[in-house]
Amino acid sequence: MSDHSAIEWTDATWNPTVGCSIVSPGCTNCYAMKVADGLQRRFNSKKYAGLTKTVNGNAVWTGEVRLDESALLQPLKWRKPKRIFVNSMSDLFHESLSDAAIDKVFGVMALCPQHTFQVLTKRAERMRHYLTSCNRDGIEYEMDRIAPAHWRNRELQDYGDMPLKNVWLGVSCERQEEADERIPHLLQTPAAVRFVSAEPLLGPIDLWNGDPDPRLGGHKATHTFLGDWWEPGDNPKGPSRHGVDWVIVGGESGARARPMHPDWARSLRDQCAAAEVPFFFKQWGEFLTDDGYPGESHRVGKKAAGRLLDGVEHNEFPRVS
Repeated sequence: MSDHSAIEWTDATWNPTVGCSIVSPGCTNCYAMKVADGLQRRFNSKKYAGLTKTVNGNAVWTGEVRLDESALLQPLKWRKPKRIFVNSMSDLFHESLSDAAIDKVFGVMALCPQHTFQVLTKRAERMRHYLTSCNRDGIEYEMDRIAPAHWRNRELQDYGDMPLKNVWLGVSCERQEEADERIPHLLQTPAAVRFVSAEPLLGPIDLWNGDPDPRLGGHKATHTFLGDWWEPGDNPKGPSRHGVDWVIVGGESGARARPMHPDWARSLRDQCAAAEVPFFFKQWGEFLTDDGYPGESHRVGKKAAGRLLDGVEHNEFPRVS
């Protein structure tokens, strides 16, 4: 947890929960597993004890996930407005966490309207279920229990309905398979801002997927960029949802990093441009393509590879009211 972050699209990190488990190829080389293992080994950190194990010489999550009460109130201490990445060392919607634990995290976020919280998950279905069925009373109870003085002083009793205006919700998608699985759940999740993080990008992703959804009656479709739409002549029923508001793309870093083909990143950049959706290119990762040999990449290191995509640094953020 830090009030400063090296992650280019955020200002600070906050880890109210710790621990996770591997669910897809994007998790294989997760830096958080190594960090948790290193902190436990070097400093005998009780916070990370039991969260990792060694498999073939590498640190791997055990699947145990815990709420860290000692870190829960940290954002209340940061007065200056920040963009805060929630859980760089965990997944807020992990199946091992109870709704009551998630209520506590949302309670703190509701108590800090000066901050913008960026929540990323690979458990998109759990996120959708929580946000569409969450108990406002449970969140308000946690707000009053964990920080009653702060709660009264800010007079936040009428903080508004879910979704919270200062919480951005996103899903991580490394390939088309994960995008097809997770993005539909994201689009059905109430959120002030929805975003997709394609990092580490391990294959091409097509976000222009507007095929009719049989779960929605065959006519209505859920489109990544456009949200809900209907075929001409259809009679729209039910509330409409907007699409994705932001896309982040990045290659993998670390000793076991896998290279990202430049055309995968270019395609997402161009898709976002066509849809007028903000695009953020975070990094190439360890590998950089040789302009003289298209499709061939060389390990040069994250710093040397840099953040330029075809000579341009892309730093766009969602447009929020």
